[in-house]
Amino acid sequence: MERTGPPARMTGLLAAFSAALLAAGGLAATAPSAAAADADLASNGNFEAGLTGWNCTGGSGAAVSTPVHGGTSALKATPAGSDNAKCSQAVRVKPDSTYTLSAWVQGSYVYLGADGTGTTDVSTWTQSAADWKQLTTTFKTGPSTTSVTVYTHGWYGTPAYYADDLSLVGPGGDPVALPAVPAGLRAGTATASSVPLSWTAATGATGYNVYRGGTKVLSATGTSATVTGLTASTAYSFQVTATNSAGESAKSAAVSATTTAGGGGGGGAGLPAHALVGYLHSSFANGSGYTRMADVPDSWDVIDLAFGEPTSVTSGDIRFSLCPVTECPNVESVAEFKAAIKAKQAAGKKVLISIGGANGQVQLSTTAARDTFVSSVSKIIDEYGLDGLDIDFEGHSLSLNTGDTDFRSPTTPVVVNLISAVKTLKAKYGEKFVLTMAPETFFVQLGYQYYGSGPWGGQDPRAGAYLPVIHALRDDLTLLHVQDYNSGSIMGLDNQYHSMGGADFHIAMTDMLLTGFPVAGDQTKIFPGLRPDQVAIGLPASTQAGNGHTSPAEVTKALNCLTKKTDCGSYATHGTWSGLRGLMTWSVNWDRFNNWEFSKNFDAYFGG
Repeated sequence: MERTGPPARMTGLLAAFSAALLAAGGLAATAPSAAAADADLASNGNFEAGLTGWNCTGGSGAAVSTPVHGGTSALKATPAGSDNAKCSQAVRVKPDSTYTLSAWVQGSYVYLGADGTGTTDVSTWTQSAADWKQLTTTFKTGPSTTSVTVYTHGWYGTPAYYADDLSLVGPGGDPVALPAVPAGLRAGTATASSVPLSWTAATGATGYNVYRGGTKVLSATGTSATVTGLTASTAYSFQVTATNSAGESAKSAAVSATTTAGGGGGGGAGLPAHALVGYLHSSFANGSGYTRMADVPDSWDVIDLAFGEPTSVTSGDIRFSLCPVTECPNVESVAEFKAAIKAKQAAGKKVLISIGGANGQVQLSTTAARDTFVSSVSKIIDEYGLDGLDIDFEGHSLSLNTGDTDFRSPTTPVVVNLISAVKTLKAKYGEKFVLTMAPETFFVQLGYQYYGSGPWGGQDPRAGAYLPVIHALRDDLTLLHVQDYNSGSIMGLDNQYHSMGGADFHIAMTDMLLTGFPVAGDQTKIFPGLRPDQVAIGLPASTQAGNGHTSPAEVTKALNCLTKKTDCGSYATHGTWSGLRGLMTWSVNWDRFNNWEFSKNFDAYFGG
């Protein structure tokens, strides 16, 4: 997935640039000199004021004290995944004028350029600069150009690059006035966890900031935005400001909105403050042995029946039946099973049908399959008197079509149809319907680096493919418990890779869900964090249950860090979430096989 050099279509251009640099001794030698009255227009081009004035994609940039070309500071920017660590700033210029752009750089595949010139956008680059090397290029602005964007960036899969003493020399443009204060701020129909806002465009604005209770919560380029992650039945006050290269306007008049009642997102109000979720092997046996529903201890608050599976990958026709006697000699009768479910529910437990699993590939590629999914899942829920649905789509059930690049507005049929099907089920069963999801990290947290097939194609189209489903259903979602097991190393919000088996992995992965993150490093596409009561940590119950088993002591460390901000180790969380809902495990059966170690640790921690 990760790019290790320029794409093939760039090879000829790179070779041509390289030859030109060697032959001419660098473009700097032929650049025209600036007029005496010209000034350096770049703001903080020496990075002595940190990143003030600069915008670096995906949080890739930082000011460092070594190495530097001049002064005491320089830019360090690190490419990651599909992010080439582009750092840029907009500069006011005059129309029909000539400018010289230069910077000192160090590293492999470092680029310097200017966009929005109104004539021909320019860039220059070096393939390898072990020591400081100056890059220089020139351009002329168009007849109506008043602003250009200058930038540096690296290349995909390469180490960090450095830049210093960047300058843009030429006649200065007219100063930009602060934008007007936005007017007409209004709130749309609130849900239990979100409020849509809209306002009138402000003169001179290029963007907007939204404030909740005086604290900035998001940015927008248009005149509408939705604030998410709110608490049900709560009054909020919102304001908006306008921004441009000159700065930020004053805040608008405030508007108030109150979220609706909704508890924990579609049935969450029926769960305890801290819940234990477990999968029960009801339709099959394995090395852990069969566990009857009546024998599941009271520790388990949510019991997921594993699994409902389709008659074929694309049929949408989901079936569920108890394990056959030949495979599970101690299996109860259907009547006993249903009676045990009712007894669990009478004790306040939730019992769900889990769809999918490793062997149950489900692709709702047509509306017919979507409708069949709804009717067949409804039949299972009704027959067994269940509380809701767990989506455990794995393997190739979800992937994104080429060109489907925005998780907020998916176009891939298997994604769109799944969202529609679940919304239909929620509407049918109402507020008490419990909806949970158990994606793998590949489909969620990997989306911080990669999303779908990527901007050039070639990436695994399943990367981040659960994000549009989670986002579209966040107001209906009771619990998300990502499987923090059977996973490769995943990059956290600290831009470091984290591996399974210890507290660090669970802390970093859970922090991403609660904090939110830019998808594929794109700061304009932020996946908003979920409420803590919507999140549980998914772990294997024993070493036999899956790769990435975590000892009880490490599980306790992870819970301490996330709920109390103690025992955090090297990873710095972005908050403290005492309302974290709890833990999920694969599985009840494996926990029984392991002498109930997992559930006993949960009960000891939360006082169960």
